[in-house]
Amino acid sequence: MFTGIIQNIGTVKSIAKDGDWRIVIETGLDLSATPIGASICCSGCCLTVVEKGADWFAVDVSGESLSKTIIGSWAEGARINIEPSLKLGDELGGHIVSGHVDGLAELVSVEEEGDSYRLKLRAPQELAKFIAPKGSVTLDGISLTVNEVEGDVFGVNIIPHTWENTTLSDLKPGARLNIEIDMLARYVARQLEVAA
Repeated sequence: MFTGIIQNIGTVKSIAKDGDWRIVIETGLDLSATPIGASICCSGCCLTVVEKGADWFAVDVSGESLSKTIIGSWAEGARINIEPSLKLGDELGGHIVSGHVDGLAELVSVEEEGDSYRLKLRAPQELAKFIAPKGSVTLDGISLTVNEVEGDVFGVNIIPHTWENTTLSDLKPGARLNIEIDMLARYVARQLEVAA
């Protein structure tokens, strides 16, 4: 489990593409207490540490994950939002994030609003029903509050801290982002379906 509060931006150091991909990610985090087999959220994807050094870790990524997330578009030098998994007693600053990507959202527009940025995104049709104003959504591992929804397009406001300390500032309209809908919204919708 994660919170969607990004702790570091990692960089893809290498990718070995033999069947499943082995990706090595450099990060400024202290990984000394991170065991092999630990989960790290990489731009919204929960991945397992299979090897590590003082300032890097390696993950194996299956064909399923490559086809359903933005990982398949990563190349050496790509910047990745990083969040280690929660420990009991950690602060829940964002919202509960599983790291299981539901689909890909498309960035429609970016507009400056004072010191902040307003992003509009298009959700996959099958996920749009789960996105509500003032609800939570995870984009590339970042916990965000939805401001408005119009059909399958929704808006989020990005404060300067988030803009400067995540990969959102790298993106241009047309970019695709990993999206995870709020777990509570998913269960409420399922309960309503069963009750109907």
